[in-house]
This record gives sequence, C-alpha cells and structure tokens, in this order.
Amino acid sequence: MKTQPTFLAIVSLYLGGCAATTTIDEFRPSTQPLDYGAEEKVVIIGRRDAGHYETDRDFVGCIGKEMRGAEISVLPEQEFIDKLYPWFEPRTAPKGLPRLKRLMEEPFIRDRVNTEDVRYVVWLDGTTETQGHMGSMSCTMGPTGGGCFGYSQWDKVVFIEAIIWDLADLTEKGRIRVDSEGTSYLIGVVAPIPLLSPVKSDACKGLGRQLKTFFAEESS
Repeated sequence: MKTQPTFLAIVSLYLGGCAATTTIDEFRPSTQPLDYGAEEKVVIIGRRDAGHYETDRDFVGCIGKEMRGAEISVLPEQEFIDKLYPWFEPRTAPKGLPRLKRLMEEPFIRDRVNTEDVRYVVWLDGTTETQGHMGSMSCTMGPTGGGCFGYSQWDKVVFIEAIIWDLADLTEKGRIRVDSEGTSYLIGVVAPIPLLSPVKSDACKGLGRQLKTFFAEESS
C-alpha cells in the first residue's frame, strides 16, 4: 500500500522538470500588419541542404497549422515545391534574399508564383538537437515475469529562425528567433514510463502565434 504514494511522488517530481522553457525574439521594421490581399497566400518553407541539413518537416507543417485562420491562407510546403519544381528542391532552393531575387527574375517562376497568389514566403532555418544523455535502464525477464528499473534523462533543444520575405517587392519584412529547451525522462518502475518535455510543440505554438501578429492585428 505504501508503494503507490511513493511512485506518484517520484512521477510528480520528474513531471515538474519536463516543462519547456521558450524564448522568442523578433525584429520588424513596423508594428503595423503586413499588406495582405484577400486572395493572397503565405507559404512556409524549411531550409534543406542536399544530404546533410534539413529543418524538421513536421515542425514546418506544425507552423503551417498554427498560421491558418485569422484570414491567413497558407499554401502547403510540398504543394508549393511541386508546382515550382525543381527551383525549390534542396540543391536549388534559395537560402537568402539575394538568391531569391535572382530566382524571381525567371519568367516561369514569377508567373507560377503569381498564378498561385503567393505573396509571402516564411523561411524556417534551424535544428532540433538532443543533448546531455544521462542515466541507465536495465530490463529483465524471468519465469515469473520481469520489469525495467532505473532512469534515463536527456535535454531537447530547438533553435529556429523564421524570416519573412515579400515576393511583391522582394524585401525582408521581419525575423523571429525561437529557442526552446527542456529535459525529458524515461523512468523504469516495472514498466518504462516516458515523461517527455513539450519542447517542439511549445516552440511551434510560440512561433506560430508570433508570426500571426505580422499579418493581423492582435485580438484583445
């Protein structure tokens, strides 16, 4: 009977350390919402260098979901990439405004962007890293059963920068930097119990909310 309170106390202790810490910094030349037509769209693209660097695709999709609404129309990343193939594939996609300007000089690209009513590109560049893995876990099996005992912990860190490019005049409209970190645990008390820090989800929600303020007035 004493085992249950002790177990709950252990879980509660670790849960207290699972919260993510998220910091958001932004730069924008004006606090006024960006000019945005009713039919115009935003596309969110993650940086991908062929073979060795890729911004988390799930994170890019999460930001797209957070951005939708508030009169903001988001064109899915893969749909945009397919329509402009091969210019936004990893080997050819722009990694800065100068390269984007050169691409937009191509008649095919400019016409396709205009046809799709894409006005803004939100360029995401960053990584998710696992650091500081500690602890150990051992699991046994026997004739009468078995179990896992021990613990493991690790830090998850997300660094993401979002840059907003206006395709109408090919200028940068602002930047947002999100840093989120937290510690996750795996506790072995007969069965392994994961206690995961919501690092990525917190970073996504924070960045998504902040991006919305660039396109619409904040509701009070």
